[in-house]
Amino acid sequence: MNSISTEKLDIAYDDALIVKALDMNIPHGKISSIIGPNGCGKSTVLKAVGRILKPKTGLVYLSGEDIRDLSTKEIAKKMAILPQTPTAPSGLTVSELVAYGRFPHQKGFGKLTPEDKKIVNWALSVTKLTEFENREVDTLSGGQRQRVWIAMALAQQTDLILLDEPTTYLDLAHQLEILELLYDLNRKQNVTIVMVLHDLNLAARFSDYMIAIRDGKIVTHGSPEKVMTSESLKDTFSIDAEIVLEPRTGRPICLTYNLVNSSSKESPPQKEDIAV
Repeated sequence: MNSISTEKLDIAYDDALIVKALDMNIPHGKISSIIGPNGCGKSTVLKAVGRILKPKTGLVYLSGEDIRDLSTKEIAKKMAILPQTPTAPSGLTVSELVAYGRFPHQKGFGKLTPEDKKIVNWALSVTKLTEFENREVDTLSGGQRQRVWIAMALAQQTDLILLDEPTTYLDLAHQLEILELLYDLNRKQNVTIVMVLHDLNLAARFSDYMIAIRDGKIVTHGSPEKVMTSESLKDTFSIDAEIVLEPRTGRPICLTYNLVNSSSKESPPQKEDIAV
């Protein structure tokens, strides 16, 4: 079963066609990562799937339903999407922002019910934000703010979360913190995760399924072992990569690489070769 499918999807900005005839399937209950060079259409695909951007032609299916037949509120009950750099209104507290996730489920004037409050508290607990619930969001660190947005998505109680580069601007420790949180949500809460990532090694480490895109088209897709190969990365990024298995996880990682079309094939001089 697929959480998301696209059929002959064309996506354009004005007259510039970015994504061309895209047929893509996102498996249900898995962590999927979309990788590819800058400007290849990764974020554009995510926006079209999340109905932020209207495709030029083609279809998007959400759990088998044509997304055009669903209301905005119906979609918000099924799917949460977090853009690359979300911003919260100044002065908003953590619990207030997380409570926004209950909007698709509210009626009338939108007052939080006891059930809403219970779900908000649960989302804060799962993301380890309970101690910060009364803090203003803009006083938190980058990693903490990202957790708040994920908590808001959890409060929507959707089976699917789309994230556009969730580790952008975060240091190494906070990158791992966010990805381990998403991994736990997938494994323990059965939330389907789809994310755009620039770091190939993190994508391979945390993903069950990867999609490599170049020039708006899928180059290859499948398990990290299938996608993280020298041949696939050459086709996707124009790099000559050396792939090894990471000793802690057994997942493939890119150890080093050169540009395929580099004019200089010589290695940098070693320390012992440099006259002092």
